[in-house]
Amino acid sequence: MFVLDTQPVRVADATSGRQRRRRRRIPIAPYLYVLPALLLLGVWVYRPLIQTFELSFYNWNLLPTQPLTPAGISNYTSIVTSPELRQAVINTLIYIGAFLVFSVVLPIAVALLSRQVGGRAKTIYQAIIFVPFLVTPVAAAAVWRWLLSSPGGAIPTVLQHFGVDIGDVLRSPSGAIWAIIVIVGWQLLGFGVLVVSAGIAGINPDYAHAASVDGAHGWTILRRITLPLLSPTIVFLLLMTILLAAQWTYPMIDILTQGGPSDSTTNVYYLLYQIGFQNFDAGTAGAAGTLFFIVFGLIALGLVTLSDRLSFYDN
Repeated sequence: MFVLDTQPVRVADATSGRQRRRRRRIPIAPYLYVLPALLLLGVWVYRPLIQTFELSFYNWNLLPTQPLTPAGISNYTSIVTSPELRQAVINTLIYIGAFLVFSVVLPIAVALLSRQVGGRAKTIYQAIIFVPFLVTPVAAAAVWRWLLSSPGGAIPTVLQHFGVDIGDVLRSPSGAIWAIIVIVGWQLLGFGVLVVSAGIAGINPDYAHAASVDGAHGWTILRRITLPLLSPTIVFLLLMTILLAAQWTYPMIDILTQGGPSDSTTNVYYLLYQIGFQNFDAGTAGAAGTLFFIVFGLIALGLVTLSDRLSFYDN
């Protein structure tokens, strides 16, 4: 009769059990590293968002001595049916469409052309284009107000010598929005060129060399190789432009036109500022802020979802 010794088996089972428990143990250290950032986000971002949502159901004039009066959904009805919102949305769409030229189309063209410049001249060339992005909005607005002022401004004076009279463009209902677009686009161009140049630098030149050996020419290489491999960068710039166009224009609108003339330059963010801090209608401002957050959040979610389909990677 044989007796089997099961002690080694039990030891092996216990060892494997401890290993499984060790593998199932969730590491805490990575979460501790991001905990301060999460706390700051909760205090300075998500807590105000919740308070804004709560405030949207009340009427309040921002005075601490005045009580909050329940308003139901009347604030949402008021902001959705207001003609000012309709004009602000139209202006915001105009800003987005125009800035796509300054942040995507022109940067691609400039970055591709700058590849023809070599040596130290290339660095100087790119630095000159990027410098406007470093200028603060207040300083840039002061300079452009002097350049565009009429009479006596540098730009109107020069154009008058060529028989072109633009008048006081910042006070023109039809010209003020395009002045804001040119000023902000002038600053965005450098940022777009920097991002596109970094994207082009990350493309392996062997693809273009191999295509040229097979007989492909410059336009074919650009259309079939460079632009597809540049698609993640282009999608990133599209996302930034669509989500931040209203934010980029806000300082210039506030300093140069104050939303006028006749609301011709107002965007959704400046409208929110007017409702809350000029009209002292905190409830309607909270409703507008909640709606803008939901709309831009859905747009961001859709763009992020589509980015994987629209982007092409070489791996």
